[in-house]
Amino acid sequence: MRYLPLTDIDRGAMLEKIGAPSIDALFDDVPAEHYLDGPIEGLPAHAGEMAVEKHMRRLSKQNLAAADAAFFCGAGAYRHHVPATVDHIIQRGEFLTAYTPYQPEIAQGTLQMLFEFQTQVARLYGGAIANASMYDGSTACWEAIVMAARLTKRHRILMSGGVHPHYVSVAQTMARFTPGHVEYDLPVPNANPGDDDIIARIDDETSCVVVQYPDILGRIPDLQKIADAAHEKGALLIVVNTEPVALGALEAPGNLGADIVVGEGQSIGVGLQFGGPYLGLFAITNPKHVRQMPGRLCGETVDADGKRGFVLTLSTREQHIRREKATSNICTNSGLCALAFSVHMTLLGEKGLRALAAENHRLACRAADRLAQVPGVKVMNDTFFNEFTLMLDTETRPLVRDLATKGVLAGVSLGRLFPDGDGRENGLLVTVTETNTDDDIEALATALEQAIGAEKAA
Repeated sequence: MRYLPLTDIDRGAMLEKIGAPSIDALFDDVPAEHYLDGPIEGLPAHAGEMAVEKHMRRLSKQNLAAADAAFFCGAGAYRHHVPATVDHIIQRGEFLTAYTPYQPEIAQGTLQMLFEFQTQVARLYGGAIANASMYDGSTACWEAIVMAARLTKRHRILMSGGVHPHYVSVAQTMARFTPGHVEYDLPVPNANPGDDDIIARIDDETSCVVVQYPDILGRIPDLQKIADAAHEKGALLIVVNTEPVALGALEAPGNLGADIVVGEGQSIGVGLQFGGPYLGLFAITNPKHVRQMPGRLCGETVDADGKRGFVLTLSTREQHIRREKATSNICTNSGLCALAFSVHMTLLGEKGLRALAAENHRLACRAADRLAQVPGVKVMNDTFFNEFTLMLDTETRPLVRDLATKGVLAGVSLGRLFPDGDGRENGLLVTVTETNTDDDIEALATALEQAIGAEKAA
C-alpha cells in the first residue's frame, strides 16, 4: 500500500511556487531515451515471491563476477582484498544501525570512529584537517571546487585532462546551477601528463586548478610544479585521488602544495559493490579554511568529569542550523563505508599500507612488461602506480566485450571513457592489484595475442 500524504492541491501549490508546469517538467534534464516506456524487460508482470526469487537468480547467473575472472578493470573503482574482519566489525549492531550522532552522549562509539577516520585521511592525504567523509569521490571533487570559489571569490575552474571524465561530468553538471565555469580538454594518451599545458592556462581569474594523482591514464603529474604556478596567480590546487592505495608509495598531495585533497575511498575496506555505495574523502591543508569546508567534523574534548569524549564540532550542512548559509547540501557522510575504510586502514597500519602499495606496483610492472611483448600492443606510460594505458592496433570496446565471454575482464576501454574518439578508441586502461596472479597476467597477454592476431588475419 502506498502512502502519499500530499493531495493534488498540495502538489499544485508547490509547482506554482517553483514555477514548474508539471512534475514531469522537473525531469526535463533526463534524456528521453532513458525513460521507461513500459514494464522492465525480463521481469514477469505478476508472480509469487518464490517465482520472482528464482527468476532473479537465473538473471544473476548471467553476471561475470570479478572474483570469477582474470580482472583488470579500474578507472576509479578497484578490486582489492578486504579482510573478513572488516565485514565482521561493520555488521555489529551498534555500528550497522547507527544514525547521525546528533546526541553525543549516546553516540560516543560512532563519534570516536569518525574522529579516528578523519585522522587517518588527514595523514594519508598530507592534510591538516579532514572531514567525516562525503558521498563519493566525484561529489567531493565538486564540493572542493565550490569551496575554492568561496575562498578566492573567483569562478574560473581549470580541470586537467587527466581528471576522470565522470568527475568532470559531475562538475560540469553542477556548474550549470552556479556562477562556475569549467574549462577542460580531453587528454592525449601519451607519456606526458600535460603539466605545462594546464600551467599555461592559469590566470588571475582562475579560482582553482583540479588535477588527478595518479591521473585517469595512470600517469603521475608534477604536483609541486602545478601548485607553485597556481599559487603565484592566487588560485588553489585541488588534487583528486581515486586510488588511495597509491599513497602508500607516492608522496601525499598535501606535502606537494595541494590546498584541498579529495578522492574516493572505495579501495580500502569497501569493495566494488556494483558501483556503490562508496565514500568521498576530503582534506584541507590550511586550518584557516576549516569554516568553508563542507560536511561534518568530529572533535575531541573532555566532559564535566575531565574524561575524554567526542562531539560533532562542525556541521555546516543545510539540514542543520546553517540552512541556506550552509557550505554544502550533502546530507550524509557515508558512515558505514567510512567505518569499513577505517577498520581496514587500522588493520593495515602504515607498514601494511606501504607493503600493499609495493605489491600492487610490482605486479603492475610485471604485467606492463609482459603486455609490451604482445605484437600490436604499446604501453604508453613512462611512470605509473598500478594502472597504465595500452594502445592497440584495433578498437578496444568490442575486444573487451569479446574477452569477457572468455573469462578475461581486460580493462576499461578509453573509447568508453571518452566516446568522442580522436584516436582514443584504441586505448585500453589496465589495472593490476594484489588480487591478480601471474596466471591472470599470462591469461590477459595470451587473450590479447589471440584477439589481435585474429583481427589481423580477418
